[in-house]
Amino acid sequence: MLNIQSYVSLKPYNTFGIDAIARYWVTISHENDLYTLLHLTEFIETTKLIIGGGSNILLCQNFDGLVIKMNIQGIDLIREDDSHVYIKAGAGVNWHELVQFCVHNGYAGMENLSLIPGTVGAAPMQNIGAYGVELEQVFESLTAVHIASGEKRTFTHADCAFGYRESVFKRELKGQYVITDVTFQLDKHPTFHTRYGAIQETLTEMGVSESNLSIKAISEAVIRIRQSKLPDPAQIGNAGSFFKNPEISKVQFEALQTQYPALPGYPIGDDVVKVPAGWLIEQAGWKGYRSGGAGVHAKQSLVLVNYGNATGDEILHLAKQVQDSVKDKFGVVISPEVNVI
Repeated sequence: MLNIQSYVSLKPYNTFGIDAIARYWVTISHENDLYTLLHLTEFIETTKLIIGGGSNILLCQNFDGLVIKMNIQGIDLIREDDSHVYIKAGAGVNWHELVQFCVHNGYAGMENLSLIPGTVGAAPMQNIGAYGVELEQVFESLTAVHIASGEKRTFTHADCAFGYRESVFKRELKGQYVITDVTFQLDKHPTFHTRYGAIQETLTEMGVSESNLSIKAISEAVIRIRQSKLPDPAQIGNAGSFFKNPEISKVQFEALQTQYPALPGYPIGDDVVKVPAGWLIEQAGWKGYRSGGAGVHAKQSLVLVNYGNATGDEILHLAKQVQDSVKDKFGVVISPEVNVI
């Protein structure tokens, strides 16, 4: 049964802890409730905002529409073959809980994505990724409902048009669909990804060698790394990485390296290099910066934080200052990963 509320504070529902107000609010726990909601005459023309864990949004104003909190639960093994298992999870399932379910059951592929905040439904929209693995590598399909027509549709991997922290749901189909569940293809025989970041170093510290390497060990290493460098939103408001790592031409990268020999880079093609945005931001002098309630985290420059009383506009103003500074110093444009509302 639908319980549509009016004038609800969104502070508990966004990890930045911004106190914005939703004109209308509803939680959806079952797919049938979503169909009912989308056919309510009084809300057909109302602007809608779909949220999961609220871990990738920056609220810069009150929302004069209907906020739909997706809370559909359930994790099911739907089929398997000699090499793979296929797991379907509801859009409201906590992402880390899904990863831990897979690790516990020996289903490989998600372990590098441990402790990423948010929910399953938001994951394909953003094509979340960390430590050398992106969601699209384990994605099989998803089910979504068209907001205007109420039509249910299955999206394949190709339909989603995944890119770096991108998908069709952030571009051509932005705001048009509500994702209700996602199906993942996991491996029975793991391929370990340990070369990115500090994973190998952390595994060594944990006493893990090649002979006893496991997806559980990799998951635990990733959790240790994330906890050591990323602030807990329950303690300091943040949305994780605020900016994407920019992709620049090999020519530009080599030119920058002549000026800045320590500049890291990860080739992702013959002529393209991915550069850590956190390194650029730190070199531009922003690490640990604070102005009022808004700041750049002292341990990870990629993370903008709300120390308790910042507005969304103050966070956004800081983000633009950081962007301008990096562009002026390096000639590199860094783009927000977070969705500004």
